Amino acid sequence: MSVQIDPRGELRHFLTTEGLDPRLLGRILDTAESFAGVLGKSVKTVPLLRGRTVVNLFFESSTRTRTTFELAAKRLSADVLNIAVDTTTTKGESLLDMLRNLQAMQADMFVVRHPQSGAAEYFARHVDPGVAVLNAGDGWHAHPTQAMLDAFTIRRHKGAFEPLRIAIVGDIRHSRVARSQIHAFNALGAGEVRVIAPDTLLPADIDTLGARVYNDLNAGLRDADVVIALRLQRERMQGALLPGESEYFRHYGLTESRLRGAHPEAIVMHPGPINRGVEIDSALADGPRSVILDQVTNGIAVRMAVMTMVLGVQPDTAREAS
Repeated sequence: MSVQIDPRGELRHFLTTEGLDPRLLGRILDTAESFAGVLGKSVKTVPLLRGRTVVNLFFESSTRTRTTFELAAKRLSADVLNIAVDTTTTKGESLLDMLRNLQAMQADMFVVRHPQSGAAEYFARHVDPGVAVLNAGDGWHAHPTQAMLDAFTIRRHKGAFEPLRIAIVGDIRHSRVARSQIHAFNALGAGEVRVIAPDTLLPADIDTLGARVYNDLNAGLRDADVVIALRLQRERMQGALLPGESEYFRHYGLTESRLRGAHPEAIVMHPGPINRGVEIDSALADGPRSVILDQVTNGIAVRMAVMTMVLGVQPDTAREAS
């Protein structure tokens, strides 16, 4: 049994979308829908996690992810601690000692972002019973809440996943987001998941991930219902994998003209932060097809959903609270 699933088949932690039951993924989306209704009201808080403490442990910088996790916890009435991890670790304290000390302060949940793949699972295997771990991104491995907020955004705009052709464009090799998206979209029944990238930006195990591979942008975009641009992961690259950003944009940058080959009602997404003029043209990022800001808004509801589920607040209870 996966460390993130309890003996009843429910979420114990949320570390990856890989291998998760479509039923669980669907429940995350349904619960997020109920919280989206809460966030539309004048009073945006519910008392579901009142008295609980959520600790954000970010070993990498972040704006959208950390902020939306913090807002999600506060919307659920939890107490939130943001730890200055760099300051703490320079004093020589080990990760395990840090974890144990924070648990001694009666933390109920850790939201962990770390540059090393597997770090969130390491935390999950060492926390006390009843303490939950949410993966906010670990190395090249996974970013499950980003994948689920993307799935939630797609479902709200497109409905059922079954007929959809979803194209993911860019730096697949270094993208934990892409891996989590591919697993989630396939589990939710997407008609076809495509990845579009030069060979140098494709992972060695791409054939095992369940996506159709395209090197040509125009071919990969043909008739796509959803187009997702990825950020070039400069900080994770070793060596010159690209001739230059302008060259990348010439071959793989999304523009209005290149999107003409997609479905006329295709939506455009990006997990952020955007490198304008590199992955996507500003006119497209800010245009009527773009749902990029919807993704940011939807991240709050999805993270609220996951937080309640891993701490044992049932979706029915969440719906009543909304």
